[in-house]
Amino acid sequence: MTPEVVVLAVLFFAAALLYSSVGHAGASAYLAAMAFVGVAPATMRPTALVLNLLVATIVIVRFWRAGHLPWRNLVPLAIGSVPMAFLGGSIDLPGEIYRPLVAVVLLAGAWRLATATTMTDDVERSGVPVLAGVAAGAVIGLLAGLTGTGGGIFLTPLLVLAAWTGTRDAAGLSGAFILVNSIAGLAGLLTGGVSLPPAIPLWMASVVTGGLIGSWLGAARFSIISLRRALAFVLVLAAAKLVFLP
Repeated sequence: MTPEVVVLAVLFFAAALLYSSVGHAGASAYLAAMAFVGVAPATMRPTALVLNLLVATIVIVRFWRAGHLPWRNLVPLAIGSVPMAFLGGSIDLPGEIYRPLVAVVLLAGAWRLATATTMTDDVERSGVPVLAGVAAGAVIGLLAGLTGTGGGIFLTPLLVLAAWTGTRDAAGLSGAFILVNSIAGLAGLLTGGVSLPPAIPLWMASVVTGGLIGSWLGAARFSIISLRRALAFVLVLAAAKLVFLP
């Protein structure tokens, strides 16, 4: 077992703990960690998607059992996102064009979440409107395909800031949204044949442990203000990854 394998196991655990607390699975963090350590590019994406599937599944179960997964709100989002995520993955858009633009969007969402005057969920939520949900899902799916993520970093702040769901419901929905997109992405990769590194069992155990702890904190322990600020921090990390790492 090399030092790089151990370092990645620790980084993956920390990423899964932080991201799962806000309903995310951590794909952007896994990719950033592997790029930093020097993992072969051919194995980075399938590895990140496998880890993403595990953590997203844990998030779904944890938030659903806590009563924070309104399934009916997922349908319009998924209808719009799946085909556009496939399209986004097939577009070879220069990184110098889309990366700064997406980073600005993420930073704006982080600032809005961290500085909101109302830090509770004690207001009426409208639910996800069908047409707006399909449109939002399509845009987010396209961004997910372009960036190689599950799309949760874009969906969660939208759900909260548009007052479509409460913060914890947004986290639960994002986990389900990420799972759908990650399955589609991994299925596409499998058609071309992929290989996973020998250390994948250790890394899977790391993210499962981190995901169990983080999702427990997010679903039942964190206050709404803590959850929103954790989400803002995650968005800042994702923006930094887009700008500074491949």
